[in-house]
Amino acid sequence: MPEFSHLDSEGTARMVDVGHKPIQLRTATAAGQVTCRAETIAALRDKALPKGDVLTVARIAAIQAAKITDKLIPLCHSLPLDSVDVDFEIQETEIHIRATARTSAKTGVEMEALTAVSIAALTIYDMCKAVDKTMSIGGITVTEKTKQ
Repeated sequence: MPEFSHLDSEGTARMVDVGHKPIQLRTATAAGQVTCRAETIAALRDKALPKGDVLTVARIAAIQAAKITDKLIPLCHSLPLDSVDVDFEIQETEIHIRATARTSAKTGVEMEALTAVSIAALTIYDMCKAVDKTMSIGGITVTEKTKQ
């Protein structure tokens, strides 16, 4: 049977002990997208959607979510985030989301970046769903991870 870091020798879930690891500057970037109709993109660009400025709200939601990732994902470590940057690229029928999280800690910050992208996408979906029932969320992945 393979060894899993989040299971003890008896198969019980546990938080991985990172106490022995050095504190390092760690960065992770994640990306994903929301696909929707061109008319939805036009309304978003014009800030003409009923719920207001979608991307500003999605950016704030993403940052807030990254800060509480350990409360959302049971075995995730609590991390002191140095920064969370969220960017959007609007295309004809897609909104590409990119989030970069940084910390000085003993473990990686990819879950925070993934959480930021996921919540940004869900916020966009929530704020646009009244005008577009065809939207989909996808492609959420870690695109880069570094430590120094």
